[in-house]
Amino acid sequence: MKTLEKALKLIVTPLALSMALAGCMSLAPKYERPAAPVAQAFPELPKTGGTTLPTATTEAPSNLEWQRFFADARLRQLIGLSLANNRDLRVAILNIEQARAQYRITRADRVPTVSAIVNGNRQTTGEDKPISSVYQAGFGVSAFELDLFGRVRNLSEAALAQFLATEEARKTTQISLIAQVANTYLTMLADEELLAITEQTLKTREESDRLTRLRFENGVVSKLELQQSVSLVETARATYAQFQRQRAQDANLLTLLVGQPLPENLAPATTLAATELPDLPAGMPSDLLAARPDIRAAEQQLIAANANIGAARANYFPRISLTGSVGSASTELSGLFKSGSFGWTFAPQAVLPIFDLGRIRAGVDASKAGRDIAVAQYEKSIQTAFREVADALAGQATFSEQLRAQRAVALAEQDRYNLSDLRYRNGAASYLDLLDAQRSLFQAQQLAVQANLQRLQNQVTLYRVLGGGWSEQASTAQAAR
Repeated sequence: MKTLEKALKLIVTPLALSMALAGCMSLAPKYERPAAPVAQAFPELPKTGGTTLPTATTEAPSNLEWQRFFADARLRQLIGLSLANNRDLRVAILNIEQARAQYRITRADRVPTVSAIVNGNRQTTGEDKPISSVYQAGFGVSAFELDLFGRVRNLSEAALAQFLATEEARKTTQISLIAQVANTYLTMLADEELLAITEQTLKTREESDRLTRLRFENGVVSKLELQQSVSLVETARATYAQFQRQRAQDANLLTLLVGQPLPENLAPATTLAATELPDLPAGMPSDLLAARPDIRAAEQQLIAANANIGAARANYFPRISLTGSVGSASTELSGLFKSGSFGWTFAPQAVLPIFDLGRIRAGVDASKAGRDIAVAQYEKSIQTAFREVADALAGQATFSEQLRAQRAVALAEQDRYNLSDLRYRNGAASYLDLLDAQRSLFQAQQLAVQANLQRLQNQVTLYRVLGGGWSEQASTAQAAR
């Protein structure tokens, strides 16, 4: 036993010293976050001169959970189902697990791998020679790299950054999914309102067409007026079919986003006109660096590229590896663990490239180019985020006034139609005036619904681009599924 203890010390001591020295030096450039290539503040919002719809919050969108941002109970149910069943989000979660496992593999290279070794060898050197036997058992370390220049350490840090970038990408996927579900749901509410408007318009035009036919049969109106009436009816029918198809397609998209057939026990549906979402504060452009997971993911990719430069530079220096074993050897299996059969081996190796036709230098140049690409991608992600927020803020400042004005147009066109219909029935206006009033009213009503849809969807977009829709609590619950 004393012999075994002595042999173990002879192996363990160099390995412990090697691990202490490993990673003492890093050849990676010192990481510095690039300056944000955007203005210090968002563009000044346009002055609409009109009133804005109420409901506002001073809370940062990134801290506002989606359960509190969306008041519609049915929409909250659908978002919850999508977070549990959406396949894109599931793939994003599995990508995290894959990246985590890859990081653990790379990190394991920083410590020796100790293996148990048992082997036997029986051979003869000629026909009349006796069979010789050798049996061995023990522990060994094979080709453990002494990381004096930080190659393995930098590769491990790069793998860690890749893992963190994948985790941020999962957050981006969740934020985008919540926004997609909300926007599709709002579109379906708009489809319902448009269908109701079109159905009412169709009934009105069919009634008007019935009266026009009676007047044509009695010679009161011409065939031209009759054909104009028929055209209006068929136009309304075509529009009604279009909105039916649009509603069915939006329902199919929502089913895809939710990841399962829409359940029947959903909360009662609200209307688009009754739906309100809070106005959101913009904050400063620098806030996006902490709020947007896609920007954080781009920065982690930059950190990984920076670490890869250090790993590439380490190839200029000797690569030192250690191999050793300790155990017992005997010509007889029964004598494998007897006193005097124990021994050890220790075989360090250093490899220094002398001529490689510029391979190492090319590797360093490629790593530097990769770092420069990562910088450009990081800066572009900031610029893209700045533009998305600026666009959504412009919408928040103007869509409310557009909706107010469009609703006022619809009310005015409704009064115009009522007056035109009354004047036509009393013979004070032509049928052409009535038809023009019908067309204008139908168009104004549709535009009012679409303006409200754009306003609400813009608020959802602003919530998304400001980093809203992610919460650690929701992430923990999802990861436990």
